[in-house]
Amino acid sequence: MIITRFAPSPTGRLHVGNIRTALHNWMFARQQGGRFLLRLDDTDAERSTEAFVDAIRADLGWLGLVPDGEERQSHRFALYEAAFERLRAAGRVYPAYETQQELDLKRKILAGRGLPPVYDRAALALTDAERAAFEAEGRTPHWRFRLDHDAPIEWDDLIRGPQRFDPALLSDPVVRRADGSWLYMLPSVIDDIDMGVSHVVRGEDHVTNTGLQLQMFAALGATPPAFAHEALLVGSEGKLSKRLGALGCDSFRDMGIEPLALLALLARIGTSDPVEPVAEAAELLHAFSFDRFGRAPARFDMDELTALNARVIHRLHYQDVADRLPAGMDATAWHAIRPNLATITEAADWWSVVEGPVAVPPQTDEDRAFLAEAASVAEHIDWGSDPWRSLTTLLKDQTGRKGKALFLPLRHALTGRDHGPDMAALLPLIGRDRALARLRAAAG
Repeated sequence: MIITRFAPSPTGRLHVGNIRTALHNWMFARQQGGRFLLRLDDTDAERSTEAFVDAIRADLGWLGLVPDGEERQSHRFALYEAAFERLRAAGRVYPAYETQQELDLKRKILAGRGLPPVYDRAALALTDAERAAFEAEGRTPHWRFRLDHDAPIEWDDLIRGPQRFDPALLSDPVVRRADGSWLYMLPSVIDDIDMGVSHVVRGEDHVTNTGLQLQMFAALGATPPAFAHEALLVGSEGKLSKRLGALGCDSFRDMGIEPLALLALLARIGTSDPVEPVAEAAELLHAFSFDRFGRAPARFDMDELTALNARVIHRLHYQDVADRLPAGMDATAWHAIRPNLATITEAADWWSVVEGPVAVPPQTDEDRAFLAEAASVAEHIDWGSDPWRSLTTLLKDQTGRKGKALFLPLRHALTGRDHGPDMAALLPLIGRDRALARLRAAAG
């Protein structure tokens, strides 16, 4: 079975980058009839909070990316300890006693020589006596995973294609801190093995991590998942700004962005498929393929998102939004107002135009006389069958007005606006009594 996972740390809210990661893992699992799992990487006890755990769950629920199961790393320490002991017994993890200052000095010396900052494995050369001396000083070791330098690290990435690393050019990664706490690398591998994860979709900033982790899978005797590293998001002018990069579900909700609009954009940017509005997330699945992802950065544009949001709203049915509309607004009113909405919250503004009162812009004497005649005509038309057409046809015949001269004064008087929903749909909602009162008031 295809099993994917989304693994955020509950140290903050979901932002646009990891929303995209969650989406692509969810899409692939759903398309393949597999499972999508949430793994909360909460090993950082100081920064992880239950408030952020709840927020991540709520955000995924708002997006409709509901996981099929959930794991928390803080509940899995015994599993990590057992795997760590296996690796230590096999000589694949080793203690290192350098302080952070000593490691920083080593990197500076290498940089000064124009060399990459690769750890020199000095800890592997320590004698038992030297290690005992460090212990006597009160130094507690951190632990590194010993990379196998005998063969290149290779894999066929589902997006980037064949990948190859020389392990001799990589530092043995630290997997456990001196205080016993875990870093990301090894627990993630152990979890992927235990959870049966078959595919990992993540950003291309993890490519080197993947190379290191492939050796950890091998050291634990496990077949690794397939990896897909997608291009990172950028802004419309290049690197994603801190403001855009920090945008999360709460920000998008506050802006009136629909979950479907956000999903439709993030599903397709960075691929060869066009970004189009959808009525439900399932519509995004049929075309999903890692072959369609490009290597170029994926451009996230807020203007594109807001435009797409309006297009999504224009496809929503009344039952999709009824609980978010003003009291009294029915399906007829929704379909009349919907084409003019950029966000659902704007429906309240247009409903206030229907219910009134409205503030009419100043009118010329000529227009006031025209509106007085319009009130007289409106009093006698059939309001049960297309009153706007009846009103404008009679007024055109009686006054000779047409085009903007005919329609704009009427729109001003009836709505107080220069533009808006189709008056043929709006006028029946305003109704005879309110329309007559507004025309007479505007006529002075």
